[in-house]
Amino acid sequence: MIKSQITLKQLEAFVGVVDLGSFRKAASVLGTTQPNISNRISTLEETLGVILLHRDAGSVRQTEKGEALLAIAHQILWNAEAFLEAAERQDLVDDRLRLGVTELIACTWLHRFLRRFREVYPSVSVELEVGLTGEIEKKLATGQIDLALQTGSFDREAGRTIHLRTYPYIWVAAPALAQANGTNRSMVNLLKGPVLTHGRNTVASKELARYAEAKRLAMNQVVYSSSLASSVQMTVDGMGFALLPAALVRDQLQSRSLVQIDIEWLPSPLEFYARFNPKRVPRFVEVAAGFAAEIANSGN
Repeated sequence: MIKSQITLKQLEAFVGVVDLGSFRKAASVLGTTQPNISNRISTLEETLGVILLHRDAGSVRQTEKGEALLAIAHQILWNAEAFLEAAERQDLVDDRLRLGVTELIACTWLHRFLRRFREVYPSVSVELEVGLTGEIEKKLATGQIDLALQTGSFDREAGRTIHLRTYPYIWVAAPALAQANGTNRSMVNLLKGPVLTHGRNTVASKELARYAEAKRLAMNQVVYSSSLASSVQMTVDGMGFALLPAALVRDQLQSRSLVQIDIEWLPSPLEFYARFNPKRVPRFVEVAAGFAAEIANSGN
């Protein structure tokens, strides 16, 4: 029996340094100091009688033995969480979830997701980052976040991808603006005045640009915003027609501060996914992705 010669903290330190690429980053994620991380790995190496990591100036490399043991270390940590889960003691999991989400999720069902996660994992803190899907995907690939709730398509592999929900776009406007423009609404007429939408590099904006180019329509009246919330408010204020995800303006449509406009063209719906690398994250990240799928499909 190994008794207490090898600890989970030592294995966490070893896995953290390899996955994140430095002692400093591992210390930050594990909520301790760099000397503590170094000491845990040195003690583990001494106990095993092997060198796991080469510590070069400014870099860390696995030894051949370290590479062979890494997958097993991951599995041990995964099974330790599974043990607590089987015992229904997820409250004993003391860790952090680094979560990256897009603004649409932040404005719709994120709070319900966070409440659900906190109910099951009360001792796991959440570090939240709201940003554009490209930024989130980059941070997922470099190990800066554990779970990405983002739109497709993808430029980088993640390891595991779970489809969450499809969000269609609609055209909306303030009631006064819609009434002033009457019933003669078409893309030709729409693009003659201000059109509000989100990021220039989003899939919807790129599709709008291709459509306008094919129809030889001017795009000089399109107003792009990196903030969906700002786009909604500007639309409510009557600054123009807007192309936005329907889920984002559900409350405004119900209160009649916005009305839906029937136009002959719409972009492809947004497809949302939960993405994570199961080889680099704790077990609870997969559980969290399952919560996201459950809540995303339960309504707005």
